[in-house]
Amino acid sequence: MTPEEASRLSEDLCRRAPVIPVLVVDDAAHAADLARALVAGGLPALEVTLRTPAALDVVREMAAVEGGIVGAGTLLTSADVEAAKKAGARFGVSPGATDRLLDACEANDLPLLPGAATSSEVMRLLERGYTVQKFFPAEANGGAPALKAIGAPLPQVRFCPTGGVSLKNAGDYLALSNTLCVGGSWVAPKDKVTAGDWAGIQALAREAAALPRG
Repeated sequence: MTPEEASRLSEDLCRRAPVIPVLVVDDAAHAADLARALVAGGLPALEVTLRTPAALDVVREMAAVEGGIVGAGTLLTSADVEAAKKAGARFGVSPGATDRLLDACEANDLPLLPGAATSSEVMRLLERGYTVQKFFPAEANGGAPALKAIGAPLPQVRFCPTGGVSLKNAGDYLALSNTLCVGGSWVAPKDKVTAGDWAGIQALAREAAALPRG
């Protein structure tokens, strides 16, 4: 898969809904019900972060949920990419980008949202062919004003800002012309997942899915 093909697929994914849930799941037993609640609420693209021992099992469970498009986040190494793809991930997300990681995603036909925090990082990824990127950590790097400023000289790049994004500030990012969607964990709070409050999570997803985009 070429970077250009990956970017086209990533753009299609990001346009499915204004929010991609960023999920840290400790117990794979919750995975299918959580995915069904989020998809039913209008959020089909789901990022499962590889931050827990159960993460790959969560990807496997969610990959079987009808209507969902499951990806793996926090990809750091070639081994992460191969394991995520084998588990059923259909896209990947990384906090940053290295040549080795980009090579692995391209070799495994896994569309990647590579992370960038500065204009130089954005330009380097653009030079390689990635026109859809993750702006991370968004709030720590200046939030929506910073992303707007980056977009002025680099209008050909579109972003999914993640990191500190919430229902309160998501609209600030979504109003920007260079933002396709945002990534956030607020739609699947740990207490509701642990309690099995799937109706509550579906309601949060529905609220997020209704956010307007600029």
